[in-house]
Amino acid sequence: MRVLVKALASTTFKVLKASLVEFPSFNGQCVSYAVLQYPAGTVNSPHTHPRASELLFLFRVSLEVGFVDTTNKPFTQMSGPVMCLCFPRDLFTTSTRRIPLLLHWPSPLLLASVLELCRFLPLYSTLASLTESWRKSFKTDSATIEKLKAGLAH
Repeated sequence: MRVLVKALASTTFKVLKASLVEFPSFNGQCVSYAVLQYPAGTVNSPHTHPRASELLFLFRVSLEVGFVDTTNKPFTQMSGPVMCLCFPRDLFTTSTRRIPLLLHWPSPLLLASVLELCRFLPLYSTLASLTESWRKSFKTDSATIEKLKAGLAH
């Protein structure tokens, strides 16, 4: 993680991980940590976290985040600096950055009651922004994304 101190701004989305490989003492603790670097206009493609919830600490400006809940309803929110976000495990999540951003992403298993945080971090339904994130992630047009969202509504 020390490379971040003097690092130049990244031109692509990058993930710098600290996990069992880098820190053998994490063995058996289900702990991981990553720093996500978001240059302007980049997307963290839609993904899930099948083994644990995701806890994001935002530093420096904002990030547009979203997820699809268990009833297939999509939600997004523009999150500001110095915020903490929690995405429950197994949900389809995505995030987009319009200007440069640095995130710190520790494993939520560091906190015993991480799922309790989710009650205090509501995400609001603003589907227009989700369309842009999905369009970039899937490398397709907005009409195709609208069809996908319509399918999620049923």
